[in-house]
Amino acid sequence: VQLQASGGGLVQAGGSLGLSCAASGIILGLFDVAWYRQAPGKERELVADITIGESTNYADSVKGRFTISRDNNKNLVYLQMNSLKPEDTAVYYCRSFGVWGQGTLVTVSS
Repeated sequence: VQLQASGGGLVQAGGSLGLSCAASGIILGLFDVAWYRQAPGKERELVADITIGESTNYADSVKGRFTISRDNNKNLVYLQMNSLKPEDTAVYYCRSFGVWGQGTLVTVSS
């Protein structure tokens, strides 16, 4: 089982980025999936998660700005990030089935 996050990059504050989590070896549609992030010098924190029934949950710091969604036909989970802030700078990871994916770096410049 492997997960791979992609879509990170450098963006100015106020901008948007969309992340994708791709899976091999599992059908993401059968599991809850979560996005986490880890900023330099900080602990990894939950950003958002989505259940198999597509219920969603968000960290207070991203509510109203980030949207998690899934496309079961493509075996992908997305994280759309709008109104980005410098404090959103972190490596973003997806997690499912007890597996961490490789992260993708998001850098938000002020």
